[in-house]
Amino acid sequence: MKSPPTVSVENSEPGIAVITMSRPERLNALSPELISDLHAALDEVERDRSQRAVVLTGDGRGFCAGADLKAGGEQEFSELPDQSRVGAIYDMQLDLANLMLKIYELRVPVIAAVNGPAVGGGFAIALHCDVRVAAESARFGSVFIKVGLSSLDVGNSYLLPRLIGASRARELMLTGRIFDAAEADRIGLVSAVVPDGQVVEAALEVAQQIAANNEYGVWMTKLGANATLDAPSLRHAMELENRTQVLGTFTGNMAEASEAFREGREPRWNPL
Repeated sequence: MKSPPTVSVENSEPGIAVITMSRPERLNALSPELISDLHAALDEVERDRSQRAVVLTGDGRGFCAGADLKAGGEQEFSELPDQSRVGAIYDMQLDLANLMLKIYELRVPVIAAVNGPAVGGGFAIALHCDVRVAAESARFGSVFIKVGLSSLDVGNSYLLPRLIGASRARELMLTGRIFDAAEADRIGLVSAVVPDGQVVEAALEVAQQIAANNEYGVWMTKLGANATLDAPSLRHAMELENRTQVLGTFTGNMAEASEAFREGREPRWNPL
């Protein structure tokens, strides 16, 4: 009998996919099956050109509690007939790292609706999303250092300093302490904190605002923001921006926006 999927994908409204991690009995901890199912769900969104935004959340009381330390332990890393132990572990690490990159580089923006604990790998998933909305009960933590490793894992050391600053990031990474939604809001990690039970609705509102904009503009803004984050100078960033804006004039959406403004209506954007 086939086990139930660990991820669900729903379209509560046209153009917005809600991806839900569904291992509620384990606070949606990252098992190999969950990682594989998340890859598949994101691939599905990437292929569907009608999708304009994604809300990513967890089922039950948690967003994602990181690696499932009870899932298998040492036997998961046992040496295979055609692969060494280090090779098996490295492949698992790459699979998780590639999942983070898939979220970060997805064609459409991803809004994390953090409904509970987001620690370890779950914290990294939230960091790789474009926007984070937290429930009051949300908890965060770069806890890799607490399990005998370092806090340098799946993009954590790259994104966290860029989101909240190097000094705060290092304190969180070196201590591995858990912090609440109020602190996440204060340090700028999340864009909003809402009452429990309302976080998916709040994330959907953000997704709706994004989806209301022209497809080219949202696509280029996400790609460009990722690229200019590492621009070596203001001039390099502006050169990318200049080309993006000039190319955008050929979509016809700028003319449509002007006409819609004159006529007092919402724009009817041209598709890509």
